[in-house]
Amino acid sequence: MTALNRYPELGVQDRAALDALLDSQWAGVLSCVVDGEPLAVPMLYARDRDRVLLHGSTGAGALRQVAAGAPAVLTVFAIDALVVAPTTFESSVNYRSATVRGRLTPVDDHPAALDLFSDVVLPGRTEEVRPPNRKELAATLVLSLPISDGGWLLKIADDWPATPETAGADPGVWSGLVPGRWVADPPVPAPWASDLPVPASVRGLLDRLGPGREPG
Repeated sequence: MTALNRYPELGVQDRAALDALLDSQWAGVLSCVVDGEPLAVPMLYARDRDRVLLHGSTGAGALRQVAAGAPAVLTVFAIDALVVAPTTFESSVNYRSATVRGRLTPVDDHPAALDLFSDVVLPGRTEEVRPPNRKELAATLVLSLPISDGGWLLKIADDWPATPETAGADPGVWSGLVPGRWVADPPVPAPWASDLPVPASVRGLLDRLGPGREPG
């Protein structure tokens, strides 16, 4: 639970590397145990310094369980490249994965937390739209998962494929890496917004993640 048992050499203790992974993704899987049965729910999240914010409906069973104190774990995973080796057995992926464990606590300041959440996913959007109303705030549960020492594990696979000699393969077979990343394609306006200009928040997202942009 607190150390890597398989391929421990891939374990990374660098907190900055953990933050970089969490900041590069939008979605993870929140897992807990409910009445003796495993429960895993894909969720959006946002890192805020030494905590991870998650939100959802107050009627969501998984959130009610973890809000009541059930221990939980958030898993985040990013594939960085396909590793094409001289054999299929040696082929793999370069990836980064992290788990953050702990007990989640409800966040009292809903408006500020939701604004922060939105600005992590789409910076500047909160300035372009109205704030949540009372009904929306009452229907939303915001939880905080601490990022504490001993409460997270980070694993990074980042290497070349096995050599033909190591794999016992034909040296004339191509091998290498096929890097990949998430790319934002041109925005598609809703039918009722086709005559409206693309807002600054979306343009900024394209500047960071659009085709041809360098990751970072």
